Amino acid sequence: MTERMLGALAGSSIGFGAMVLSPGVYGEIDEQRGQAALHAAVDAGARMIDTADGYGRGHNEQLIGRALAGRRDEVVLATKFGLCIPEGAEAHRFPVHFAFEELAVNCEPKYVRGYAEQSLRNLGTDVIDLYYPHFPDPQVPFEDTVGAVAELVAAGLVRHLGLSNVTAAQLRAAHAVHPVAAVQVQWSMWQPIDPELLAATRELGVGVVAWSPLGGGFLTGAVQQVAEGDFRQNIARFSAENLAANNDRYAPVRAIAAELGVTPGQLALAWLLRQDDHVVPIPGSRTPAHIVENQAAAELVLDDAALARIDAALAEFVPVGEGALLKD
Repeated sequence: MTERMLGALAGSSIGFGAMVLSPGVYGEIDEQRGQAALHAAVDAGARMIDTADGYGRGHNEQLIGRALAGRRDEVVLATKFGLCIPEGAEAHRFPVHFAFEELAVNCEPKYVRGYAEQSLRNLGTDVIDLYYPHFPDPQVPFEDTVGAVAELVAAGLVRHLGLSNVTAAQLRAAHAVHPVAAVQVQWSMWQPIDPELLAATRELGVGVVAWSPLGGGFLTGAVQQVAEGDFRQNIARFSAENLAANNDRYAPVRAIAAELGVTPGQLALAWLLRQDDHVVPIPGSRTPAHIVENQAAAELVLDDAALARIDAALAEFVPVGEGALLKD
């Protein structure tokens, strides 16, 4: 697996997004299957494992801690905080495009060290490599939250500061408080990154961690419907009518993948890697064969001619339904 830099943090070109290994995302999952997926990811070269305390209220971090016991030095552990609100703390709500319309966070500085200490226990480690506020807290000055993470870096509990789901202005404000290694943002063939945010990352030397780089699995070309209990039922692009229309519109991109002898998912990841030298996609999967397939995309080189064909097809690919998480 080739290496990429996120600020001063070195990691693999493609990481692994572990959210899918907790119940309530793509339906139920057991411990054995979750551990097998994590082992497959690390064995295939995924050095960055991404999680959050809010995935199953600690379940995801604990699963990773158990699965990677004895292999800590093989991985970069990245986790996020703010959604797992402590008892008695106020829930600070903000709007999203999902069917449930709101999420709640609390990133008050007084809680940040407690979040980190709980994540350290869950993960079975003494240091978090990359630590993110999961979302900016609408009721807390962002610089205050960042300052609390900077204190954890100074204390040796965290190695690098990351930001998640932020604007260019928030990145600049945070970077003025403490150097930012990476911004985690939704980015894929069917959900572009904000150009101002991308420009700011390049100006400041900040890496980009792309969450949902396969569009919640859509870009694999294999999703024909979503089952009961699947989180994607909350996303408008995955309604039965919209999904059928989107699969039809995605056909030209699938055809290019077939001509190149790769899967649509590999094409989507290789395309994303060509967008910037410091972007690291973090696809998630529960199936070892799919995990190996995703990691192999790091070795796929798209020449300029292939890239031009893909971009021309994407220019005509206008998905039906809202796909972004955050509302403007």
